[in-house]
Amino acid sequence: MPSAALDRAESLIRTIADYPEPGILFRDITPLLADAAALRAVIEALIEPFSGQFDVVAGIEARGFLLAGAVATVAEVGLVPIRKAGKLPRPAASVSFTLEYAQATIEAHDDIEPGTRVLLVDDVLATGGTLVAAHELFEVLDGHVIGTAVLMELTTLGGRERVGDVHAVFTA
Repeated sequence: MPSAALDRAESLIRTIADYPEPGILFRDITPLLADAAALRAVIEALIEPFSGQFDVVAGIEARGFLLAGAVATVAEVGLVPIRKAGKLPRPAASVSFTLEYAQATIEAHDDIEPGTRVLLVDDVLATGGTLVAAHELFEVLDGHVIGTAVLMELTTLGGRERVGDVHAVFTA
C-alpha cells in the first residue's frame, strides 16, 4: 500500500475534544469515509495481513459496521454484525463489558457454522473492552477469530494488552 495514500487517509481523521464526555478525545472518521481513495486505502490496509485467512468479517456497531462492510465486499466474504443489546430480533449470544466511559452489552446472531474463521473489524481500539467482548462472543458462537483489525489504536489506553495481537492501520 503506498504510504502517501495512507498518510492522506490519516490526515482526514479529526480529533474532537470532550466528546461524548469531558476529557474524551473522539476520533471522527467521517471525512475519511467521504473520500473514496482514502477509504479504499484503509480497507486494503485492514485486509492485507489476513488475506485469504477468513470466511466472514464481523463488524462492531456502529462505525465498525462501515469499515467491516467495505472489508467484506472487497474480500468477497460475508458480514456478521455485532450489535448493541436490544437491536437484533433474535440474539443468540451476548456479552457485557465496561467501556472507558460506560457499560455495554453486545449481541450477535448464530448464523455462522461452528469453526467459521472470523476477522473482527472496528474503528478504534481504546481500552479494548469492546474487542475483548467480541472475541468472547465468537467463543460462545463456536467461531474462530483469526485476527483483529482496527483503523486506529489509541496506544496510551492499553487496549492491546487486553485484546492481544491487533493490526492497527494508524496509531495515536
